[in-house]
Amino acid sequence: MKTALQKSAIPKTHAFVVEALEQPNFDPNLHFHSEYQIFLVLKGSGTRMIGDSVKPFKEGDLVFIGPDLPHLWRSDNEGLNVEKKSWSKGIVIYFHEDFISESLMGKEELIKLKQLFHKSLRGIEVTGGTAKIIRKMMVGLLKIEGFESVLKLFKILNYLSLSDKLKLLASSGYTNSLKDGDTDRMNKVQDYVMGNFKHKISIREVASIANLTPTSFSRYFKIHANKTFSEFLSEIRIGNACKLLIEEQMNITQACYESGFQTISNFNKQFKMITHRTPTAYKLEYGVK
Repeated sequence: MKTALQKSAIPKTHAFVVEALEQPNFDPNLHFHSEYQIFLVLKGSGTRMIGDSVKPFKEGDLVFIGPDLPHLWRSDNEGLNVEKKSWSKGIVIYFHEDFISESLMGKEELIKLKQLFHKSLRGIEVTGGTAKIIRKMMVGLLKIEGFESVLKLFKILNYLSLSDKLKLLASSGYTNSLKDGDTDRMNKVQDYVMGNFKHKISIREVASIANLTPTSFSRYFKIHANKTFSEFLSEIRIGNACKLLIEEQMNITQACYESGFQTISNFNKQFKMITHRTPTAYKLEYGVK
């Protein structure tokens, strides 16, 4: 299992770590760790998985993740030779569970912050004006050190705790059942799906990759992903269709077939089930005709 902590250990002499990321693409490996994490995408697009939530990400995407919640950001250009001008960029903050002492967290003045931390166990997507303000604060955090930086992080957390522009990501019934070997196996399956979702994928194919029988794989996937493989595949395909409709401004029929669906009727059904709106309404929401 690869953990973010291995890439960015928090020194014992520091309360937290903040880093600017600039690399060909973000780490596509499913992983989890004991630290809280705030992650902002400054440049790049792809698919984000947090717990059992699967959604597209793009510039401005901002999430707050609690301890031991599996996650990954898989860039659209994963596996390709990427020129530096097209590298993905972001800012990440890590801090320990004991960043704020348990006794202080129990005080009335921090009740909102305590509630925020509890919500982060399901992953939080930060939206609207709050995301824009937090983005500026995170960029500013990179430029300061010492006690001022700790105060800045407190301000970020406080602003988040008071915002109503937060969306919980993982479902209320989600629990992390992954162990070391499971992350490797799930990564292999997800890598295969991300590389082949535009074509027909059978349970037998992915079961073989996971070194399981089709029946065992179906059971295994449902336990660890909190959804069926078919549901996961549809989410990946619909996420791709959303990007094609908005970013490429494809028509609905093109987006349907380019995302691996065989019929328009099934595409429309799955699209509404996952996004809670029709493809046409989705395009209009983003100002695309």
